[in-house]
Formats: sequence, C-alpha cells, structure tokens
Amino acid sequence: MGGGPAGSLLAHLLQRAGVDCAIVELRSKDHVLGRVRAGVIEHGSAERLRAVGLGSRMDAEGSRHHGVNLAHAGDMLRIDFKGLTGRDVMIFGQTELQKDLYLALEDSGVPLIDEAADVAVEGIETDRPIVSYTREGERRSLVASIVVGCDGGHGVSGQLLPEAVKTTYERVYPFTWVGVLSETPPVRDELIYANHDRGFALCSMRNAALSRYYVQGDADATVDDWPDDRFWEELAARLPEEVRSDLVTGTSIEKIVTPLRSKVTEPMRHGSLFLAGDVAHLVPPTGAKGLNLAISDVSLLADAIIDRFTAGSTAGLDEYSDRALARVWRAVRFSWWMTMLMHRFPGVADDFDRRLQRAELDYLFSSVTAQRSLAENYVGLPLTPQGGGDGLI
Repeated sequence: MGGGPAGSLLAHLLQRAGVDCAIVELRSKDHVLGRVRAGVIEHGSAERLRAVGLGSRMDAEGSRHHGVNLAHAGDMLRIDFKGLTGRDVMIFGQTELQKDLYLALEDSGVPLIDEAADVAVEGIETDRPIVSYTREGERRSLVASIVVGCDGGHGVSGQLLPEAVKTTYERVYPFTWVGVLSETPPVRDELIYANHDRGFALCSMRNAALSRYYVQGDADATVDDWPDDRFWEELAARLPEEVRSDLVTGTSIEKIVTPLRSKVTEPMRHGSLFLAGDVAHLVPPTGAKGLNLAISDVSLLADAIIDRFTAGSTAGLDEYSDRALARVWRAVRFSWWMTMLMHRFPGVADDFDRRLQRAELDYLFSSVTAQRSLAENYVGLPLTPQGGGDGLI
C-alpha cells in the first residue's frame, strides 16, 4: 500500500526474488512523480540501490558529496565524510529515484494500481488479509498473505494498527522550514547548514543548475508571508560573508512551508500488517534521514518476506519490528540533535539554551572526535545497532 519510494522499492526487491506483489496507490502516478522531496542518499542506501540495478542514472546524473559544511558565528567548518569515515553520500533527488523505480516496475510487470479510492483492509489478524478499493467506478479486491503499509502519514495503513497495541512518540518543533527551489547555480558544491541569531538556513541543490534553499520560519508561517525578496534577503543575512558574496538569486519555481516534527509509532508489525517508511516514523529533514529510513525499512522487510516464501522461515518477519525500530530511533536521535544544534528556539529559556548551543557548536568546531560522530551518522549507521558485518544501509 503506497507507490512512493518505500512501496516501489519493496515491490522491486520482491519481484526480483520471484515473490508476487502488487502496489495500491491512492494518487496518480503523475502526482507521485511530481513530488519534489529529499535528495541526500546515504552511502549504504546508494550501495543497496546499485546492487539491485537502480544505480546507473544515480551515478551518472547525481553527485557524490564527500563532506558537508556548518556555518556558525561567521566561521565555516567542513565535515570531511571521506576522511573521517571512508564513505560519502549521493545527491540525487527523490523524484528522479521514483522515475527509475517506476520504470523498473514496468519492466518487471509489477501491477501498479494508482488512483485507488476508498481503500480498506480486512483480516490483518489472519494469514489471508484482503485489500479492497474502488477504481474507475468498480469495487475490486486483492487477497494477500502480507500487507505492507508504505502510504505515509496520511495514508490508510497507519489507521489499521489497533489502539490497544500502538504507542506513538512525538515531538513537535516550534518553527517551520520555508523552502525555495530556483533555477540558479548552488552557492557551493556541498551542502551548508547555518546557525545564526536570526535562525537556521540550509543551502542545498538538486543539480548544477537547480538549487534548493531553506530558512527557518515561524511555526505559523505561510508561503504568502515569504515573497521572494524577503526570502533571499533573509537567506543572505544568515550566511557567512564568504558564502553570501557568491549567492545567485532568482525567481522561485517552487515555494513550500514544512512543519518539523519527530514521530515514531510502535510496533511496526501487527499480524499480517507491516509498516515501513513515513507511516511508521517521521523525522525533521535536518538530518537527511527520511528517505534513507524508508530504504532501510524495506530492505530489512524484503529480506524477511523473501525468506518466508522461499525458505519457509518466519524469523525475519518476527524480528522485523524490533530490528527496524532500533535503527529508526538512532536516526531520530541524530535528526533531533541536528535540529536542536542548528535552530534558534523561541521561548523564555532561550538565552540559556542558546549559550549551551553555542558551546556545543564550539566543541564540534574544535573536536575531530565530535566531527567523526556527526560524519558517521550523516553518511549512515549500520543496519543493526550492533554494527555487525558490513551491511551499512
């Protein structure tokens, strides 16, 4: 359930192993392809995509980033991923990855049932759940062995977990990100995270001619509050002079306001229902973990499902929720830490918290050990919290 990156990648992995599957998606294919989302792909995520035949265009058109920059008090610090960890990340837009996934699904013949309305699921506590939906005015149904919810925070599957077994943990942050996409060259060839008295800023990119910029806005900010002139003025004010002088501005081709929150729903399995991706967990984009968590979830789950249908073993399915959540919480911690580190928090305790934040940044700027910790988390932690083997995802 859900035809975004999580559901599409899971279907691709299963079909490659000879496990029949189908995708039920509420929106149209064009709508899914039109969503401009994350662009940072962890080292292990990129390796996984290459291993399953999805890395060619990523490697040809994406870009390897060997580091990231932090700006604080007018200074810039480069976190050297390659030097500190031996690994890097890829910059390749989620929209582009989705295109490759849809092409792979078409080639392998996976049914993609888009524009499915009134989706309902029955029998998740049995071994023969039924997914029903309406398409083109006709009510249809699929009888399954396993239902996987990959349909995000506003989808159907998140409502299927019984309240009696569900626990939700959530943190809502008191600000938003105001984002602009512009057909301008990036201000630098690697990302810049800026901590400033006026608030957070991020300089990112999709390619050499398409830039993605963000500034911290109020919790109730709207797109109308941020005309282009105000956005560019505020972004420039939050960047060090050495960066500001190279900033190329232009008319925005997309403008969004993104609330920030952390949310985890446990468990990620009930009966024949399994959850993966945003339906089970949300993280603020500060740590670039949302897409990567979806990839790690479905990688774990695909292996477990394949074992079930090729070897008859249910061990992987039984362990899935605990194994996935162990990694989810480590990513939630890193995303929370990055968010706390880089943003200006309003409130009566702001002066005290701000001094602590500055002390944390000063330590980070002076300590190779602290920089290595950031780099290890950013490029991607091991699939299991113990770090066994070399299966980084």
